[in-house]
Amino acid sequence: MLPALILALAALGITLFRLWAYRAQMLEMARALEETPAESNLRLTVSMSGTAPRRLCQAVNQRLEEGQQLRLETQRRERELKYTMACVSHDIRTPLAGAMGYLQLLEGEPERQGEYLGIVWKRLEELEELLDELFLYTRLQGGSLPLECGEMAALPPLWDALAEFYPQLKAAGVEPELRFDREDMAVWASPEALGRVYRNLIANALRHGGGGLTISCGEGEICFSNQLPPGPRPDPEHLFDRFYQSSPARGKGGAGLGLSIVRELMERMNGRVSARITGGRLEIKLSFLAP
Repeated sequence: MLPALILALAALGITLFRLWAYRAQMLEMARALEETPAESNLRLTVSMSGTAPRRLCQAVNQRLEEGQQLRLETQRRERELKYTMACVSHDIRTPLAGAMGYLQLLEGEPERQGEYLGIVWKRLEELEELLDELFLYTRLQGGSLPLECGEMAALPPLWDALAEFYPQLKAAGVEPELRFDREDMAVWASPEALGRVYRNLIANALRHGGGGLTISCGEGEICFSNQLPPGPRPDPEHLFDRFYQSSPARGKGGAGLGLSIVRELMERMNGRVSARITGGRLEIKLSFLAP
């Protein structure tokens, strides 16, 4: 009887000790969580043996890691938002200030009404283009722009884009050189998205090119090539980054979103876009998924 009682008391003592140790471990973990700043990299440790304490420690550390990653992502997005607002504010303010300036000149020089109103109209068109690019880029980033892709002829949207830009091409003295091995080339794409890609690339060549525009196509690829103007050269590695400008002056118009939109649209169509500089020319190549 006595040995059994001794064994029972020993078992009770061990159980009470383990309960005390569990309590002490929980209090230590709670203290660490209470005293550690939210941005700390500290993770909990457990000194007790057993599956339950280790699982609890691992689960808490996993939540701490997820919380830290969420904070870092939130901070990154906040920095991007501030940068976006700074860039957009600058680019919107430029044509708007120009339009307002010429409207003020118009009050003092009514005899030049036609000239000044033409400039004001051009500035407002630039502003409309900026807002359109920003809206489209925001929809692409937010995933609220569904694309219906399928097998389609690659060139008809290009003819439409070139016709749309005919006045600007003629004014710039640019006559596109077209080099096509075949005119019945088919690609996997969305007609609306592909047309926007073509228009953005033509606009980029007009705005930032040094003259001339060559468009060629091969098997599953279409290449836009134009001479680069004197001055800073764009970095092909960052050419498709949002708001990228080869010159810090940002004096040639545009919000730096046109080529970013090209990349987003091509990726949404399971294609890709790349750029390189060779012989003083910028080449932007569209590569399509085979239909």
